[in-house]
Amino acid sequence: MKTINRSSVLLDCVTGGESRLTVETGIPNAEPGITIIERKGLGHPDTLADHLAEALSRAYAKHTLEAVGAVLHHNFDKLALLGGSSRVSYGGGSMGDPVRVLVNGRATRTCGDLTIPVDDIVNSTVAEFFAERLPHLGSHYVVELNITSNSSPGAVHGAAGTPERTSWFTPTSVEQLRERKVVLANDTSMGTAFAPLNDIESFVIALANDFSGPSDFTQDRPWCGTDVKVMAFADDDRCDIVFCVPQISAFVHSRDDYSRNCTEVIQYAETLAASMLPERKVTLRLNARDMVDRDEIYLTLTGSSIESGDEGVVGRGNRACGMITPLRPMNLEGVNGKNPVYHVGKVYNIAARRIASALHTRFGGYVEVHLISATGQALASPWQAIVRMADSLADHTDVQLEVTAILSQFPQLTEDLVAGRELTA
Repeated sequence: MKTINRSSVLLDCVTGGESRLTVETGIPNAEPGITIIERKGLGHPDTLADHLAEALSRAYAKHTLEAVGAVLHHNFDKLALLGGSSRVSYGGGSMGDPVRVLVNGRATRTCGDLTIPVDDIVNSTVAEFFAERLPHLGSHYVVELNITSNSSPGAVHGAAGTPERTSWFTPTSVEQLRERKVVLANDTSMGTAFAPLNDIESFVIALANDFSGPSDFTQDRPWCGTDVKVMAFADDDRCDIVFCVPQISAFVHSRDDYSRNCTEVIQYAETLAASMLPERKVTLRLNARDMVDRDEIYLTLTGSSIESGDEGVVGRGNRACGMITPLRPMNLEGVNGKNPVYHVGKVYNIAARRIASALHTRFGGYVEVHLISATGQALASPWQAIVRMADSLADHTDVQLEVTAILSQFPQLTEDLVAGRELTA
């Protein structure tokens, strides 16, 4: 039996409170005997909600960086999409009720005398997003703005003056932003990550991406929709996959067309499985609800079920690792749309992912990382940081140096998120 080596050290914390790093090496093999994975593709309503919220955050952050030299306070992580209605037939169809885009959140609309055109930024970003992600939706959506500048509780006229939190979304100048001096955690929350991905996880991501995004498969198949979902179960040397791939009605003129396209999907998936899972016995089941002889099929006007009543909500889709992995360490934070400067529900998940990847690259073996914040504590000094590694020989001091080096990168991490160089899910 392996001996687990554990060490715990205090990290520097410039804002008071304890910051502790616990390292465990030589943990038992963390690879579960059974693997369960879900991934939602680019056109799934939950993924659309996630990615639209993140696009809004990036657009707002870029605008305020150019206007005042800082990312002003905002969050769009409560966005929701409410499905419309459609009538689909072979060769075409039409939209009825539009998709409703509920943009919920808070944003700074004024910084001193400067007005930030929040509504214009939102409306233009939504239009660009749907034009790229669901071009067949056209203008069949409406945007409902529920964006306030309400600030957190705090005594307005205390003896020491007005607390900064009461003007969090209405600063008198950019210099009033607390993070100009020190970046503090906005919440008590956590970030979680693990590395490396196993063969099934890598396959599930590739399969969902190849059918829902630009790929060799989709570039010559305009009928392939993007509301893809993959569910995988693996046990020993076997892997069972249930997945769905919609078809776009304008390019499907008959049942025979639909069936032929399904055959192409299965053949592509089989080829990919043979390449990525050569040691596995893989079974594939496509569009499990289909009854083709009754035209009960996954045929859509736009390529996504958002056209016909389905809903999408930020945080219900893929975790920061790009999947939903109930037998792996994960948390329930929805990272998309959160402020990229100080919102620990976002930046700690990204930082944990960077730490896990760096430690795996350096030491090999399985690594998992958990970063836990205390609200108001320095972002680079988590209340608790836990690293667990399979490698029993990893030097704990070297691990500590890797962790603290990455925790010091938060300004660069924010820049990478705003620029789209760091993906959220």
